Amino acid sequence: MTERTKIAWIYLAAAFFLAVSLFLVIEKGVYYFYALPLVLGILLLYVFSLDKVLLLISFLTPLSIEVQNLEAGLGISIPVEPLLIGIMVLFIAKLLHERSYDRAVANHPIAWVIYLILFWMFITTLTSELPVVSIKHLISYLWFVIPAFFVGAMVFKKPNNIHWFVWLYNSALVIVIIYTVAHHAQYGFSDKSAHWVMSPLYNDHTAYGAALAIFLIMTVGYMFYPGLSTIKKTGVLLMVLLLTIAVVLSLSRATWLSIAVALLVLIAVRLRIKFRWMAITFGLFIAIIFTFQHQILDVMEKNKQDSSADIVEHVQSMYNISSDASNLERINRWQAALRLYHERPFFGWGPGTYQFVYGPFQRSKEKTIISTNAGDMGNAHSEYIGPLSEMGMPGMLLVFLLVGTMIYRGLKTYQKARSKEVRVLSLSATLALISYFVHGFLNNFLDTDKLSVPVWGLMAIIVVMDVFYANQETFSEVSQHTDRVEE
Repeated sequence: MTERTKIAWIYLAAAFFLAVSLFLVIEKGVYYFYALPLVLGILLLYVFSLDKVLLLISFLTPLSIEVQNLEAGLGISIPVEPLLIGIMVLFIAKLLHERSYDRAVANHPIAWVIYLILFWMFITTLTSELPVVSIKHLISYLWFVIPAFFVGAMVFKKPNNIHWFVWLYNSALVIVIIYTVAHHAQYGFSDKSAHWVMSPLYNDHTAYGAALAIFLIMTVGYMFYPGLSTIKKTGVLLMVLLLTIAVVLSLSRATWLSIAVALLVLIAVRLRIKFRWMAITFGLFIAIIFTFQHQILDVMEKNKQDSSADIVEHVQSMYNISSDASNLERINRWQAALRLYHERPFFGWGPGTYQFVYGPFQRSKEKTIISTNAGDMGNAHSEYIGPLSEMGMPGMLLVFLLVGTMIYRGLKTYQKARSKEVRVLSLSATLALISYFVHGFLNNFLDTDKLSVPVWGLMAIIVVMDVFYANQETFSEVSQHTDRVEE
């Protein structure tokens, strides 16, 4: 086909599109046809450049809107989850056709823990109290993990894609922050409005704060990234300041706590304290809490400080379990989850079922003004206690195994890395994930795209760093190595 013929076909296709568009708008009042070029463009990306789709998802995730009350009780985040489903379907089809995947990634310890979680999730779906709910939950888990982790690991073989992934999410967060702060200012930056002013982009300030913490830590890491120009360093510093302001204004106590713990881990790493001593210290801390739980509860019950716009008072309200409705409701959910666990300690009630079955397991003396039996106000508010009730003790232990493996491999990669770029990125990703999983003691968001995309994406970054980057002197050597892998 000659160049003139190609041009003629392009003009013919454009004329046809305009003619059909005008007909549909004038005669039928239908405007959806105008979205066709965008849809076709995305389909072409799926076929020819899947990495661009994942990077597009990174940018769109903070801006996505959740649509509830669809048929069959489904809710979906538009446009990110349909894009994730497309990647998942294409990946599975390609895997079945080619029957090959990078063995180094597939055999990584983090990948094996994910296989175990998926296996146990499948088993507990078979024994579920509500099988249809559990099947939906398992499928939704797959469309988060497969694109962000398994496809992400292939995309992140190219170092620039790691930077694009982080900074595209950051760029969209700037839009969210501006929207949230402007909205918050209309209500005088009150503590009550801080809970919902980020809606509908984020459901509440806890999910918003968890995302801010992850990307504040990642962005601070870029302040130490070698080779950045003065302009880029200035941009990084401005982003750090913006994210810091947003974290403070979010009034999310769990976010502040998670950043503090990540900072403590950073200090321990810089002091060259070995991982096993950090693990032992954490274990002793948990043991002390259980041993002196009654004395600790007595102290907490004497605290009458409610949440407040004053930062000092807001921090003090973190352990108020006598009058703070948010804290009391979280304890109510945990107590109900523990009763569900005692009822079915091994298999649990089924993945995703907590919010539909916990109502009868609440006690009237523990219920608060925001308690509900309808199953429409969220889940167990914990990445650990939730799986305990839904997938039994093995479910919770697998989550702890995932977190422990992630931290160990992340810190190991940091310690053995030869280049400063790899050390900065691996440590930043590990600390960012630590902040999320500390936050996960008090909330859980891995069933949403807002946090699943960055969390699984950062795990993929740690895996790729560990497998391909750690033994390389420079990123140029890494690039050559990954080119050979892709060939």
